[in-house]
Amino acid sequence: MRPHEPGAFYHTMLRWLVVEDDARLRRALHEALEARGAEVVACASVAEAHRALADGAFQGIIADVMLPDGNAVDVVERAMTCAVAPTIVAISGSASPAVSFRLAQMGVRSFLAKPLRLEELERTIDDALARPPDLRPQVRAAVGRASIQDVEEQVRTVMVDEALARAGGNRRKAAKLLNISRQLLQHILRRRS
Repeated sequence: MRPHEPGAFYHTMLRWLVVEDDARLRRALHEALEARGAEVVACASVAEAHRALADGAFQGIIADVMLPDGNAVDVVERAMTCAVAPTIVAISGSASPAVSFRLAQMGVRSFLAKPLRLEELERTIDDALARPPDLRPQVRAAVGRASIQDVEEQVRTVMVDEALARAGGNRRKAAKLLNISRQLLQHILRRRS
């Protein structure tokens, strides 16, 4: 994908983790993501994925559901403890309904059946990255642990900090990313001081 093509914005300079035990498919996924301009770390097991996640943040993960030392749930659980929750696409030739349901509850954006077709993978990645994240799993986990006001404040803080980081500190650009006025952003920042 060239930088001027639709969806290219979502793929430039992203870091992806590929977790697939089949060496040939792992290599194909690695090459497909690299061709999109992503930095890719490829792993063959849950243990390798955990080490990779400990070494740095990923904006996206493609994980086989069934792995030799566990399953994608183990990878997703670890990924969701990172500072930035990545976009996750699960792939499987034979995922059980229970595991698929659990992954969906955890925020996995898309599921692909094996054997994969490259054009389907490309479309799925574009779709998963273009859609806003499903916050329901995290919000559900907060019930009984935090008040609505605390959750709202945390969401506001994280979104403002991320928008400012992406905008290089430029408040006008950050407000545009948040789809709010610059004045409202300034008000939010003053309240935090």
